[in-house]
Amino acid sequence: MAHKKIKTALTAALAALLGTTTAHAGGLERGGYNIDLLFDPSDYAAEAAATYVNPQRELKNVRDTDTTTLYPPPGTPGYVPGAGGGDLNNRASNADDSEGYWVPRVGIKAGIGDSVDCMADYSQPWGAHLKPGLNWAGANSNIETKVESDNYAATCSYKWDAGRGQLRLIGGAFYQEVSGFKERLVQDFTQPVPFPLSGIGRLDLEGTGWGWRTGVAYEIPEYALRASLVYNSAVDLDDLAGTIDLRDVRGPAPVNYYDVTGFASMPDSLELKVQSGIAPDWLAFGSVKWTDWSQLQVLNFCPSGGGTMAQPCTSLDLVYRDGWTVSGGIGHKFNDQWSGAVSVTWDRGTSQGYGTQTDTWTVGTGVSYTPTESVEFRLAGAIGLLTGGSSGEVTYDGETVGDDVSYDFGDDLVTAISTSVRVKF
Repeated sequence: MAHKKIKTALTAALAALLGTTTAHAGGLERGGYNIDLLFDPSDYAAEAAATYVNPQRELKNVRDTDTTTLYPPPGTPGYVPGAGGGDLNNRASNADDSEGYWVPRVGIKAGIGDSVDCMADYSQPWGAHLKPGLNWAGANSNIETKVESDNYAATCSYKWDAGRGQLRLIGGAFYQEVSGFKERLVQDFTQPVPFPLSGIGRLDLEGTGWGWRTGVAYEIPEYALRASLVYNSAVDLDDLAGTIDLRDVRGPAPVNYYDVTGFASMPDSLELKVQSGIAPDWLAFGSVKWTDWSQLQVLNFCPSGGGTMAQPCTSLDLVYRDGWTVSGGIGHKFNDQWSGAVSVTWDRGTSQGYGTQTDTWTVGTGVSYTPTESVEFRLAGAIGLLTGGSSGEVTYDGETVGDDVSYDFGDDLVTAISTSVRVKF
């Protein structure tokens, strides 16, 4: 029983801690995938958690590098072919690019006999929210971009005795709903016009898809040892569709609100997690995760039959590379009620000369309070460094990306706080 208490208390603290330090990883990652509740030794357990992340990325030395206009149409005064929003270099050369966000997670786990454990959970694995606004020199690239997701999963495992511990096979499936929008300036309105239009174009998208997971774990409760390797499949959003809204843009045709379709695949991932007791009341832990963000490059969205001057296509330019996240730390059980943990996490940036996702270093700490054997409260916080860099024109597969705006950014901070409660019965 003593070993069981040590294991669950320390695991609770580090689980809350890792959920905080990895909530601002590269690509479109928010909460990612988390199946730690599956390993709870209780017959039944329920958990609710919420993490707030506050990245503070500031863009500097912004320069509009696409000063063309999409409209007025050919043959009219002032026409210049292109898709920019006019020359915006008289606007602010700096902007706050990031917005804070919440990451919720809810799950329930049940033990079925001595060998089977199952859990069901809701999470938001993917997301993004960039809002530099209209009054900066890069408004022709982005005014606001937001991506949201909902993930509904069921995961089970089967375990049996193997040597001094237990071997566990893991499998499950999940259903995802992904949606989002992007707004940018596509028409130059620096000169007075006889009608009130903003010149802003908007893309709205939503899609759904299924995924699956499989994995293996080995546990020796006597030493609070557990090693797990879990693979999560990609999620193909085959029905990804939405609309382009150009009703605030003066154009050559009356059709300025129309349907578009495209394709995207949310990435697959592989994660190794290890923890082990190293001394009485002390636990070491670490993890390595690979995420296939490189499959998200240039996502094109067009009306049926392809784009025209009257109904142009658009794209979401991401140009990501694969993500790697490495974390390690140590936990300590102070008494039967309190335990804590600290960790360091490195996340490799997914940007490749376009975008702001450079390497991130995060230090976090978490505590777990167990007033009774049935209830655990957890609180964790983290502070991290978003390393600096620059963004501009790059070439992907022979296609130019990022030629609309260039900017620099320095080393910035990201902070996070997480709270959760787990009830066991």
